[in-house]
Amino acid sequence: MLYSAFCRFLGLAGLLLCAEMTLAQQPRNEAPLAPNAPTDRPLTITGTSAEAALRDFDKLLAPAVKQARKTLPRARQRFTKGLPAGQAFFLTTRIFDPSGAYEQVFVRVQEWEGTTVKGIISNDLDVVRSFRPGQLISFPESAVLDWTITTPDGKEEGNFVGKLLDARQR
Repeated sequence: MLYSAFCRFLGLAGLLLCAEMTLAQQPRNEAPLAPNAPTDRPLTITGTSAEAALRDFDKLLAPAVKQARKTLPRARQRFTKGLPAGQAFFLTTRIFDPSGAYEQVFVRVQEWEGTTVKGIISNDLDVVRSFRPGQLISFPESAVLDWTITTPDGKEEGNFVGKLLDARQR
């Protein structure tokens, strides 16, 4: 509160300086993925009963989503404090086309202010056409389905949904 009042007191130049300082305070999340990191194996649900299949799919994912959301505050805290060198932080959410088609995506978090997340779509898209990989998007924290922290040795923490789907595909 005092910080924002100080920035307003300084006028336009002060606001610009404070904006730069705020951006500089955001944790960096630019580590490359390890060459041996697990790869995404997309699933597509189609057919005449796709709506029922999607409901079943959401029921299947529910325990993993619940576990991810339960552990999300700690993962956010780690991201906010700054991850060790070589680690990267992703959230999984859904993006929607105007037609109603949707896709689950990994988003490399750039900023997390209050209950709003901003990040970059970090995987290829197969269904949704109104978005593109590398695009900056914003979404509410309530839309988070999962979180993942990758390490330089190719391991992952979190990714409860992805691990569940991988086990089902084997």
